[in-house]
Amino acid sequence: MFNSLKFKVILFGFIFTFFSSFGQSYFLGLFNSSIRDALSITHGQFGTIYASATLFSSLLLIWVGKKIDDVNIFKFALFVIILLAFACFFFSKVSSVFLLFIAIFLMRFSGQGMMSHTASTTISRYFTRTRGRALSISWFGLSSAEFIMPVLMVYLLTIIDWQNLWLIFSITVLIILPAASFLLIKNLNLDSREASDENIKEVEIKQWSRREVIKDYRFYIISLNMLAMPWIFTGFAVFQSFIQTSKGWGPYVIAQSFMSYSILSVLTLFLSGFLIDKFTSRKLLIYMNIPLLFSVVVLYFFDTPITAFLFLGLVGISNGFANILGSSTWAELYGVKYLGSIKALTTALMVFATAFGTALFGLLIDLGFTVGDIALISGFYIFFSLILLFFCLLYTSDAADDMQ
Repeated sequence: MFNSLKFKVILFGFIFTFFSSFGQSYFLGLFNSSIRDALSITHGQFGTIYASATLFSSLLLIWVGKKIDDVNIFKFALFVIILLAFACFFFSKVSSVFLLFIAIFLMRFSGQGMMSHTASTTISRYFTRTRGRALSISWFGLSSAEFIMPVLMVYLLTIIDWQNLWLIFSITVLIILPAASFLLIKNLNLDSREASDENIKEVEIKQWSRREVIKDYRFYIISLNMLAMPWIFTGFAVFQSFIQTSKGWGPYVIAQSFMSYSILSVLTLFLSGFLIDKFTSRKLLIYMNIPLLFSVVVLYFFDTPITAFLFLGLVGISNGFANILGSSTWAELYGVKYLGSIKALTTALMVFATAFGTALFGLLIDLGFTVGDIALISGFYIFFSLILLFFCLLYTSDAADDMQ
């Protein structure tokens, strides 16, 4: 299915999505208690710091992320690697609220933002006919990390100081990622494309600029649905210790239940890759957040420890769809010529959504809202955005039929 160069590009995406974990909310949430204890801050204060730092990182990403359209991919990757290594090193030196703000800003910008942006943009631009499958395999890197990291970090935190762990992360990034990038994408250029006789379909797609995209009403309705996973899951991930305490679960329940999240996310990743290549992203969009809606229903009604596995398993299904659709949909709708610029905007919106979710959850927790209350609010958002998407797709489909 994939030749040598295709395999290298996919492996590059896999490695970058794996290491994007250092800036992902589920990972940083594992250090929530340690950081709050060290700095003597509340859930709400941590959420405010996390959200504001994330917001600033999303704004910067809009400008820096579009540079991938103009710079050699290998050079761009090296810049991101150095930034991530420095961010991890800086995180190991956090000793005050101000330094925590800077550290989270750097981690969110370099890890969740730039690492995932570099991987998904490179894959989406290079692949055409097999874009769905290529994205599904590359995003397996993040799913692998989500399977391994939670339990591993909970264990390592019992034997290694959390700040020393971040120093180890920094060294690991500097050792592995430059060598991997050199071996995998050294000769990849901006115009590299998957060779296929079916590429003519890609040429027929109008190549939208970012300015044109922000005038398209479909962009906002689709974004409402794309952003549900980032803000809702980030809120639950960052404040997982609050959920664990509220539900009366043991200290390892959520960490262990991330395995169900990861397994179902991986299975959905592979399934969605084939489905996208067969049916297109636009036809699958409506199904993306239905499991996420069921997950908050489960969290609202049930309190037993098995709930954590069911909740995160359903989230994993939506996450598997979202990781692929979040890249392939924009390429299908708007082409790949300005994809880096468009993806910089959508990734920035995603990062902004995580800031919103963190701030909202922290505020609601400090105001006395229960886990059930927060799940209910999340459910209303998902349902509303799904209704809008349904009518948007219905109208688009009818318009296409009228043109034939």
